[in-house]
Amino acid sequence: MDHEVRITLRLPGDLHSWLVAQAKSARRSLNSEILHRLEGECATAEADGESL
Repeated sequence: MDHEVRITLRLPGDLHSWLVAQAKSARRSLNSEILHRLEGECATAEADGESL
């Protein structure tokens, strides 16, 4: 990653709770969990030939 950008993100309460539980289970911060999932989706999209 070349640089970081700070954003404000609004999530439905149930999605936030689910992400928090997933992060805790994986011993990651919420931020790290979201990045982990987004990076995984980007890798999958690239493998499928989709452009970002």
